[in-house]
Amino acid sequence: MDRRPSAIKLMNMIAVLAVIAGGAVAVTRTSALRSAPAPQAPTAPAAVAVVAASVQSHDVPIYLRGVGTVIAYNNVLIRSQITGQLVKISFHQGQLVKNGDALAQIDPRPYQAELDQAIANRDRDQAHLENAKIDLNRYTELAKQRSIAQQLADSQKAIVAQLVAIVKSDEAIIESAKVNLGYTNLTSPIDGVTGIRQMDIGNIIHPTDVNGLVDVTQIEPISLIFTLPEADFVPIQERMSQEAVTVFVDSQDGKQLDQGRLNLVDNQIIQTAGTIRLRAEFPNQKHLLWPGQLVNARLLLDTRHDGLTVPASVVQQGPKGAYAYVIKPDNTVEIRPITVAQISDGQALINSGLKANERVVVDGQYKLQPGVPVTILTGKAAEEAAAQSAQQELIP
Repeated sequence: MDRRPSAIKLMNMIAVLAVIAGGAVAVTRTSALRSAPAPQAPTAPAAVAVVAASVQSHDVPIYLRGVGTVIAYNNVLIRSQITGQLVKISFHQGQLVKNGDALAQIDPRPYQAELDQAIANRDRDQAHLENAKIDLNRYTELAKQRSIAQQLADSQKAIVAQLVAIVKSDEAIIESAKVNLGYTNLTSPIDGVTGIRQMDIGNIIHPTDVNGLVDVTQIEPISLIFTLPEADFVPIQERMSQEAVTVFVDSQDGKQLDQGRLNLVDNQIIQTAGTIRLRAEFPNQKHLLWPGQLVNARLLLDTRHDGLTVPASVVQQGPKGAYAYVIKPDNTVEIRPITVAQISDGQALINSGLKANERVVVDGQYKLQPGVPVTILTGKAAEEAAAQSAQQELIP
């Protein structure tokens, strides 16, 4: 029996099945390709919300800043120059007093008695002198008539001279007694403010008392001694040669307390610290400056006309120095290197890198990259963004 037809028939069936399977695969691939999504173009980055400001052009003061201590021009400790009992106090602690105002009184009776006694002694000796002069005139005439010896007249002349000297001594004692009596009234030698009283009525006061009665400190005007770096010495000297140099004094929290003028640059530079000491005078009419107070000084060195300023938060620091994000007309940002002259009162004075009226990013820089588009926040949204940024900076 010949099996060839069966074998041929089997091979034909296998070939047909292979063709069918290949077609199915092709149909499946074609269907998959048709159902696959078409490739999309890359999407643009999302806009970043920022707070912006414009570069301002105006006159900008150039300050030199230092720290100093308020010093009184005069401080007087009121001591007694005599010993006695305090019988009256005429001031209140912390009171403003004028030159010559009465502060206290020491019991004057012992010193009044000394003065009265000195006057009485002088009057007595003056009477003896007048009598001696009369005798001298009489003896002189008699000596001319040779009625008495010349020696007697000469002796009387010596007695008169002696009494004249005694009367002069009495006058000196009287003046001394008057001075001591004057010392019983303690007065202020300057205009100023009284401090804490160290003695009360009834106490015995002595010239040797260490603390005295009270101290009086002058506060109008008042001075400030502060320091600046040695490098500022030449510009300050040049400025002083042109006009009076204005100095502002601020509290530790930045509040301006007074305005005065520089009146002294110390005659030596402190080499160990590389600084120079300066002294400024302030009228202090509001009494906001007090001796011993630690304050900040701002010396107005110059004023830059048409200076460019931006908020201090615009200035960013990078490996290559300061820079700022500048918003271009198409509302994308670019990094611009800048140089800063000074930062004062929240404003940065720009030497180079920016132009007037350019827009710069004030807040939101941490989200930015060059070329990123931005949305500028205004009004309340800008305030909230700035507050949130400040809070994040406080988080360690």
